[in-house]
Amino acid sequence: MSKDLLSLIEDRMPEFSKGQKLIGKFIVNHYDKAAFMTASKLGTTVGVSESTVVRFASEVGYEGYPQLQKALQELIRNRLTSVQRMEVTNEQLGESDVLSKVLSSDIEKIRKTMEEISKEEFEAAVECIAGAKSVYIMGNRSASALAKFIHFYFNHIFDHVKLIETSGTSEMFEEIFRMGQGDVFIGISFPRYSKRTVKGIKYAKQCGAKVVAITDSTSSPLAENADHLLLARSDMASFVDSLVAPLSLINAMIVAVGMKRKEEISQTYAKLERIWDEFEVYEKAEENNA
Repeated sequence: MSKDLLSLIEDRMPEFSKGQKLIGKFIVNHYDKAAFMTASKLGTTVGVSESTVVRFASEVGYEGYPQLQKALQELIRNRLTSVQRMEVTNEQLGESDVLSKVLSSDIEKIRKTMEEISKEEFEAAVECIAGAKSVYIMGNRSASALAKFIHFYFNHIFDHVKLIETSGTSEMFEEIFRMGQGDVFIGISFPRYSKRTVKGIKYAKQCGAKVVAITDSTSSPLAENADHLLLARSDMASFVDSLVAPLSLINAMIVAVGMKRKEEISQTYAKLERIWDEFEVYEKAEENNA
């Protein structure tokens, strides 16, 4: 609903009372500011009572003002440029004690993620990944760091794991065209959502692979084709995407998958230790022969 919120307000404008019209016009013209205003602050700004603001939220289809505010915050994450995001966040953080404010904000995101995530969905995703023939992982822009993190550890667990790193759609399809039943595609994206990741997920679904989507909302474009949807709170810290909660979720996912593939991990590390030992012997022999 948040994507169409401004259009909804504009369409309903003729039906609103005088006070509601003032609220509606302010939100449409200054949604970046309204998203972080309390009901009281918004009412004072446009010259109406706090109760009028609360009734306005109900009028446009929300249970209360907090739900309307959340929808506005979702809206700005998808619409604002990096410069606009930085300006909005700078207003919220100010210039003093940025460290404490950002860390506190990240702690809150992890707490909310823990409260809201479906443990049943998490366990189902872990089972799905643990039983996969091949695992494909994709995340673009800021999510690419998360995709690389998963790939690094899954490469110690699975014989066939592929990180999709491409700059174009055609190259992406070249990387995943062998995907099929029994495989798992892990797609990661947060606002602004990656169109390539969305296309990758759709193709994986068409091929019969299972799709695990790691994103922030059920309204995310990744959610539609996901067999297992893992949601983690993300937000913007100035021009930077805060991905602390998604990374924490991914940590838990890697650990849970690893616990189900203990034998493979033991074999991997035993083989690596043998290789390191053999390489040390080889290096010493080379030194003695030099």
